[in-house]
Amino acid sequence: MAGANGREMKRVALSTVRDDLSRYLRVAESEEVIITSHGQPAGAPIGFAAEEDWFDHRLQHDARFPRRAAAARESPRAGSGVRLEEIEAG
Repeated sequence: MAGANGREMKRVALSTVRDDLSRYLRVAESEEVIITSHGQPAGAPIGFAAEEDWFDHRLQHDARFPRRAAAARESPRAGSGVRLEEIEAG
């Protein structure tokens, strides 16, 4: 079965995951794993193949990131930043 992001999806009971969590974290690197409790979705582990994947995930899910990106885009307009063109020309 495919999940919303097009990756394969595996449904696994909480009791099964509890007994072999490290295996399901490895599976979650390439497939969506849905943990169920009494047959109902209860959670989804996120597996990271590399530390860089974890960093990317944190950036994407940090509520501060969009505000910081917007502030960074606005700073040159407000005259408090340096444009890339100015650095390359120098």
